[in-house]
Amino acid sequence: MSAIEVKSISKTFKLSNKQRKINKTNDKFLVAVKNLSFEVEKGEVFGLLGPNGAGKTTTLRILSTLIRKDEGEVIINGHSITNEPEKVRRDIGFLTSELKLENYFTPNYLYDFFSQLHGVDNETRINRKKELFEYFGIDKYAEVKVGELSTGMKQKISLVISIVHDPDIIIFDEPTNGLDVITAKKVIDFLLHLKEKGKTIIISTHIFSLVEKICDRVGVIINGEMAKVAKVDELTKDKNLEDVFFDLYVEKVGEENA
Repeated sequence: MSAIEVKSISKTFKLSNKQRKINKTNDKFLVAVKNLSFEVEKGEVFGLLGPNGAGKTTTLRILSTLIRKDEGEVIINGHSITNEPEKVRRDIGFLTSELKLENYFTPNYLYDFFSQLHGVDNETRINRKKELFEYFGIDKYAEVKVGELSTGMKQKISLVISIVHDPDIIIFDEPTNGLDVITAKKVIDFLLHLKEKGKTIIISTHIFSLVEKICDRVGVIINGEMAKVAKVDELTKDKNLEDVFFDLYVEKVGEENA
């Protein structure tokens, strides 16, 4: 049974003059996602693999109800993101590298605040916070202001507060982006732990080894379109995932643009 159904979604952004200058284009509009479809089964770890600017973040932000799609539909746990966004938000945890934590708040305060937002009862909040803080080593910094913490610690705090309500579906956008190898390993191990618990997980990344290590299936997204969806072990039975990806990329954009 599908936990997530993405049906022909599209999203176009209007570019400001500054954005057009940065992107070195005369186009007034950017098609970020074009007629994108895929499904994620319950208990599956699904990877969205693609280069920067491929449309991965836009796709996950649409799934998480943070931005509106222009066309198509998304059903999560049987709920439409269009008609039942509040029910979708109840069922998901969303982590993005764009999440900015206020520097003057502490991990303790942030965890308690987001727990209250999600209606987590007091006993569950205390027990779950103890477990997560100890696992990620946040307990030693629980009363230290976020502004005084390292980038890796901020990322771990962001991850923890995104799942305070123990959601069935977890959506992570580049969960290891910018992390040192030790912190990245801790996050990857935690994702594997969530997988063992039967959580449905969708992650976006451009890191081939992460997809090979934790994903059951992967969707390769290029220029906002789905180039391939397949089981990871099927894609990698004859060649490594990196080679598979670049073959698809050349096929999609042409060798002269690769």
